[in-house]
Amino acid sequence: MQTNSHRSFSRRDFLKLSALGALSLLVPPARKAAAAWEGLQGRVLVENAMTFDRPSLAGWPVAVFWKDNLLNIVRTVIGTEEDTPNRTWHELEDGSYIHATNVQTVRTVMNEAQKIPEWGMLAEVTIPFTDAHTRADHDSEVAYRFYYGTTHWIDKRVYGRGLEPWYRVLDDRLDKTYFVPARYLRVIPAAELQPLSPNVPPENKRIEVSISKQQITAYEGRRAVFMAQASTGDTDFYTPTGIFDTYYKRPSRHMDASDLTGGGDDLPGVPWVSYFHKDGIAFHGAYWHNDFGSPRSHGCINLSIHAAKWIYLWTNPVVRPDYQLIHRLPGSGTKVEIKY
Repeated sequence: MQTNSHRSFSRRDFLKLSALGALSLLVPPARKAAAAWEGLQGRVLVENAMTFDRPSLAGWPVAVFWKDNLLNIVRTVIGTEEDTPNRTWHELEDGSYIHATNVQTVRTVMNEAQKIPEWGMLAEVTIPFTDAHTRADHDSEVAYRFYYGTTHWIDKRVYGRGLEPWYRVLDDRLDKTYFVPARYLRVIPAAELQPLSPNVPPENKRIEVSISKQQITAYEGRRAVFMAQASTGDTDFYTPTGIFDTYYKRPSRHMDASDLTGGGDDLPGVPWVSYFHKDGIAFHGAYWHNDFGSPRSHGCINLSIHAAKWIYLWTNPVVRPDYQLIHRLPGSGTKVEIKY
């Protein structure tokens, strides 16, 4: 660990203090970044996150940002400390740096409203976050906040005040409907949901999960075709070892405290879910943390949204674009081998 004349923090101390809010005593809170930024941004994932004058936890604290603040990212760099699992930092427009584990990288992309067939379509949020309302009215009650990259099943296009188009969103767990302005959701075309490597025999596909390395590797025969960092179960919630298969899949799932994969939280729109265990353990995208490479799930295998989508499209069975899920008997999906 490097030190300087101001103060030095270990990564563990930094994350602990950040979670408790202790570091906010050192510097004043920062203002939110301007909304007009058109490039890459970072959405703060923790209750308060510190920025530093250089890409190092030994740097001098610059500012504190709160959860869901948006920070304008200029570039991504590698930090100087070699004893941390993740050395990725983002340089912000003011020249300060924030550790990548504390932010979700997002963009702001607006969309044209689409006609929705009666069976519905899958859509994803393309702005940092948006509120889901109980009616197609900005003044109506907010039911949930939907985050960038989350996926949701929409079944209808409706019009609010001033003929503003909204989508009606189905909540798969609570059996309720919410409304989101159409410009914030991208309807995913059927062509984008076609299976990957469909000509590879199902028995030649398999996924290896290494708990010690916090890593997944997908194979076609003996050839590795995809690899990604993961977050498996932490010390209180283990990820089971053994041989399983992805027999149950859905492109979106509202997970909550009653679902092991929810981690005790209320998480609508968890994207690209591939279940392989009867207790609800699955591969899925995580939008509430960016600490892949370190254990921190409640048993599931957390992946970046991009990695989870790849696994979802590559594994068997295949979910049709007009279906909300597919459920087969165990033994019918792609083989998953989990080992320490």
